[in-house]
Amino acid sequence: MKTSLFQQLHVFLAVARLQSFRGAARELGVSTAAVSQSVRQLETQLGVVLLNRTTRSVSPTDTGRRLVEEAGPGLAQAAAALQGISAQPGEALGRLKLSVPRSAVALVIAPVLPAFRARHPRVDVEVVVEQRLIDIVAEGYDAGVRLSETIERDMVQVRLTGAFRFVVVGAPGYLERRGAPERPQDLAQHDCIVLRSQTTGTPYAWELERGSKSWRIQVQGGIATNDEMAGVALAVQGMGLAYALEPAIQDHLQSGRLVRVLEDYAPEVPGFFLYYPSRAQRSGPLRLFVELAREVLGRTR
Repeated sequence: MKTSLFQQLHVFLAVARLQSFRGAARELGVSTAAVSQSVRQLETQLGVVLLNRTTRSVSPTDTGRRLVEEAGPGLAQAAAALQGISAQPGEALGRLKLSVPRSAVALVIAPVLPAFRARHPRVDVEVVVEQRLIDIVAEGYDAGVRLSETIERDMVQVRLTGAFRFVVVGAPGYLERRGAPERPQDLAQHDCIVLRSQTTGTPYAWELERGSKSWRIQVQGGIATNDEMAGVALAVQGMGLAYALEPAIQDHLQSGRLVRVLEDYAPEVPGFFLYYPSRAQRSGPLRLFVELAREVLGRTR
């Protein structure tokens, strides 16, 4: 295969990741016209259309998305290998991009990242905080952090935390005014802060369980948000009940700003896991991050 095809592939992957010809040009240090020409030449040689182009947006076609998924990890690994040649013996170089939900920042990223940067200062780390479920390969991430039930089955999963509970909480002032719910059905009589999915926009059901019985409650309330920690902050202000990860709100619970209700119905989940594509070899920075996360968080597997 011609060497130019690899150069054009590198340019195409930058455009697909950034969804911008101009952004790719800035990153690659060339003109926008050169980027556009390179992508056109690649499409001509392959005989396919790789990008949907409008005056407002750029996005991969189905064929382009397949090329990103299959060629992106390999090209990134090759680039990291070339970059690693200039490293000193035992020194790690490269880039690590992670997709992380906000509730995992304090539980995972804050404890691990300072130690990781101190040990590997030449590895650049980008942490993108978002709730939406994404294709980490198509969007140029090395790995993500999620609850295990939201991770695709073909991904490798590495445990980062122990199991924890989802709890329903409210401020003391709200509970004094409205009383505390005693059964899941009682939530229908309360102002609940609705959490919407950033991916679909639909409200999440509050999942509760006791023994072998479980409930999925579509709560109602005058406030909705797509950020779970924003919902917690509003609950602290007495705006309603919130549904949250228990370890993420320990400070509020210990201070008494929030009180658990329906505690006998709080469901337990396995915890947070780091995940990455099973068909791709872990990059050096990702392998080192996994090792250090296990060390800092006290997990053996």
